[in-house]
Amino acid sequence: MASAASPQAKAKKTGKSGPTPMMVQYLALKEQAGDCLLFYRMGDFFELFFEDAKKAAATLDIALTSRGEHEGEPVAMCGVPVHAAEAYLARLIKAGHKVAIAEQTETPAEAKARGSKALVARDIIRFVTAGTLTEDTLLDARADNILAAIAEVRGEIAIASADISSGVFRVETVEAAALDATLARLDPGEILVSPHGPKAQSGWETRPAEDFDSEAARSELTARFGNLDPNFSRAELAALGGILSYLGHVGRGSEAFLTTPERRETQAFLAMDAATRQSLEITASVSGSRTLSLLGTIDRTVTGAGARQLARDLAAPLCAISSITARHDAVAWLYEDALLRDTLIDDLKAIPDIGRALGRIVAGRGSPRDLGQIRDGLNGARLLRERLGETPDLPPLIDGLLPDMSGHGALTDLLDRALIESPPTERSKGGYIATGYDAALDDLRNTSRNARQAIAALEARYRGDTGIDSLKIKHNGVLGYFIEVPPRHADPLMAAESGFTHRQTLANAVRFNAPALHDEALRITEAGGRALLAEEAHFEELTGAVSQPASAIAATADALARIDVTLSHARYAAEHGWARPEMTEGYELTITAGRHPVVEAALAKQGEAFVANGVALDDSERVWLVSGPNMGGKSTFLRQNALIVILAQSGGFVPAASATIGIVDRLFSRVGASDNLARGQSTFMVEMVETAAILNAATERSFVILDEVGRGTSTYDGLALAWAVVEAVHEVNRCRCLFATHYHELTRLAETLDALTLHHVRAREWQGDLVLLHEVASGPADRSYGLSVAKLAGVPQNVLTRAKAILDKLEEGRAATGGLAAGLGDLPLFAAMADAPEPETDALREALEAVDVDALSPREALDRLYALKALLGD
Repeated sequence: MASAASPQAKAKKTGKSGPTPMMVQYLALKEQAGDCLLFYRMGDFFELFFEDAKKAAATLDIALTSRGEHEGEPVAMCGVPVHAAEAYLARLIKAGHKVAIAEQTETPAEAKARGSKALVARDIIRFVTAGTLTEDTLLDARADNILAAIAEVRGEIAIASADISSGVFRVETVEAAALDATLARLDPGEILVSPHGPKAQSGWETRPAEDFDSEAARSELTARFGNLDPNFSRAELAALGGILSYLGHVGRGSEAFLTTPERRETQAFLAMDAATRQSLEITASVSGSRTLSLLGTIDRTVTGAGARQLARDLAAPLCAISSITARHDAVAWLYEDALLRDTLIDDLKAIPDIGRALGRIVAGRGSPRDLGQIRDGLNGARLLRERLGETPDLPPLIDGLLPDMSGHGALTDLLDRALIESPPTERSKGGYIATGYDAALDDLRNTSRNARQAIAALEARYRGDTGIDSLKIKHNGVLGYFIEVPPRHADPLMAAESGFTHRQTLANAVRFNAPALHDEALRITEAGGRALLAEEAHFEELTGAVSQPASAIAATADALARIDVTLSHARYAAEHGWARPEMTEGYELTITAGRHPVVEAALAKQGEAFVANGVALDDSERVWLVSGPNMGGKSTFLRQNALIVILAQSGGFVPAASATIGIVDRLFSRVGASDNLARGQSTFMVEMVETAAILNAATERSFVILDEVGRGTSTYDGLALAWAVVEAVHEVNRCRCLFATHYHELTRLAETLDALTLHHVRAREWQGDLVLLHEVASGPADRSYGLSVAKLAGVPQNVLTRAKAILDKLEEGRAATGGLAAGLGDLPLFAAMADAPEPETDALREALEAVDVDALSPREALDRLYALKALLGD
């Protein structure tokens, strides 16, 4: 972490005195903290000073005060309570800050033993950053928290990714052009890059070159994980090393939980760039909401681990038919058995998130509650395995998970014996080791628990010996145990031969000590302290017992998550009538009665039905040119087919009556665009950048949806670009494509492009109003209905009248001269058009034109005939 300009760089003596010892210590720690905010422990608070305090106060909305002076200026200061620090940390991390935690590494008593004026020693014990969180309070239980590192060696780029909250550790090699797309799939919370790697973008952190030394990484990986994949390239080793070096830095010596690094092949997953993911709103809507995304709509998982796995699946659909089919088989198995689904839901709900509990334990941040979660989770996994093992016709995917859910008997037996039923989160107060596990500990606890009776007996004895009935034995945090009597009874106890030692005189009481009380107090205190030490020793023992088979426990967590995801797909498919897709090695995309899952769910909440539409693409009919009015459903139709591909290749059923899908290697969506002011790009530039990415990368196996290419520039430029793009997709890329447009001229391409067919979304005008039918039909749209949509939106009639006149002239001029501007000179001015009467309409003619004779039932035909007769009467 780069060191920023800070007060410690300017620390000088001012006047006759220099910085206080505490400020000297703080400045030294701040030097280590660099650009992180420094949480400096002072008693029950973490304090922040100087610019750190100003930033934290603004982010947390807490009071900013000052403490003394430094170089003649007041020292800005703010603080947060230690017991509530995690809540404040969460807000700071979310706001983009990093935090260094400086804890007291000795007690005030230990400091005093070094000298009466010795300052309590402090050190940075941890850096808290967005990609290295493990605490439940700082994490989203249903989302991964990825740390990524990018390295480049001799032109080869590799990305390593880790989620230390669950142990995931992976690496893959990517092409430079696919770097952004891969990062979009991983969606890391923090990105590290080598100074010799790709140019750092905003938000990336450049780390020292030595962190990415491939040979040093190989040695460290081998020492930590044993046998290492010999196929790791130098770039991959460098990226993995970048992760390990950073984790060592932020953990200050503690070892984060990571499983053996897995090498992933990028081509094994359906490729989607960042623009496509945002356009399709796969895991988050454009506004950032999870609820309105595909993930938020279909997620029926009952565990946090399952939700995270589902998000990973949707972000990285598969390309291998065998793997996809295995997932479909598992979903189909549960789809057919509602009773088993309900039983598994109950079983999974009872299983804690053992993956994240394990991550905290291995990282040295675990609690007794985490140990209890490991115990309960492994026991739950065992019971679930037994249930599934007795179930007939297990699909291969589920059957293959069963070995990962067993083999923990000795560990669970140990944890069952050692822990109470509900261990606490806080371990410093003890009480989490079960009675009967350690006889010596039980004795110590009994001594501590019996303290009241022992003290009461001693109090009765002293009363009898002294004859003072008002004598009491009390306790406070300063004096410990003491004897207290009213002042009128104090004189006999003051005598040297009384056996009592005077400690304190108050207005209403006099306090004493006595040898027997001292011995009893010492015995009680020592027993309590020794009991806490014994529990702490057992905690370390149990932590080691859990850490040793960490990889096996992580495999169990993964198996539970996969079962949860399978169950989620089956539940949603059964509830909404989804179908199992058929996957092929061909180039077809045939979907019957397909629906958009998110839009359908939103309409269902309003009591409305979604209009289903199909598509049929193959090698001989690769491109559909779809026309029709705005708001007619073109964009929804395009997106729903892309989402169906994603759902199918991620292993789920799809919202359709049936679907046959040839494997898609890359998916592109250019539907809508907006200015990217941060990068200095207009809407049209964004549109062209996204279109260029498609034309440069789409293959014959790709699926492309394009909407309104060319609309961001002049009519002729836009039409020319749209024309050329359609030709390129058809002739060069030769991929499956749905192309929506308002350019009616493009329909002429059907005459020259043999694999292009024309389609439109149906609309009708009824009594002067536009009726959008949201149905996709063959053939081109008869017109664009632009003025009708404008009327539907509430554009004033005088503007519509003027526009109609201009449109008529434009069409006349185009027909006569081929020039769009021909004939506009003799149009009356807008002011003159404002008072023009609305054009007369032939209601009967419009009503007849709106009738789809072939679609009417006999009853509907009769009703329509009566309606037409009524119009004739009017």
